[in-house]
Amino acid sequence: MNFEYKIAVLKDIPDIKALMKLSIQALLGPYLTKNQLKASFESMGLDDQLIKDKTYFMIFTKENFVGCGGWSNRKTLFGSNHTPNRDESFLDPKVDSARIRAMYTHPDWARKGVGSFIMMLAEQEAKKAGFKKCELMATQAGKPLYKIHGYKIIEEILYKSLSGLTVPMMKMEKDI
Repeated sequence: MNFEYKIAVLKDIPDIKALMKLSIQALLGPYLTKNQLKASFESMGLDDQLIKDKTYFMIFTKENFVGCGGWSNRKTLFGSNHTPNRDESFLDPKVDSARIRAMYTHPDWARKGVGSFIMMLAEQEAKKAGFKKCELMATQAGKPLYKIHGYKIIEEILYKSLSGLTVPMMKMEKDI
């Protein structure tokens, strides 16, 4: 599949948020209970710092916006602007792993290479920035993609949202 990409800018946020919501409901929903899905919406979404840092990609095929995702050189591992686990301090590429962040695919384009394309772009850019490893927080729906790309589970967690709901996630890592 021939995909094109652009670096997201702040005016793209409404389109990105719409795709994220659709992706979470349609692609992650079947893996989770109703309460786990609610917890996912509390733990996932857009961190606009990625856009400000120019490390967030929008993926297109012709005129269709089919996915988004990126990487970060900041300590926050996952979550959105409203998630309480944020740490905007910078990572040290000599000792820390770059973060693969906020990957979402339009349901009509699932399993067609969008996620793999984002992974390639993000890992390539992290490597250019001097990182030797990448890590991410995987959902149940994302775990198969990350395993195919060589990521290993290093920790399984049960994320507890601010409302007290929980959702299982996996911290994964890979040498790049």
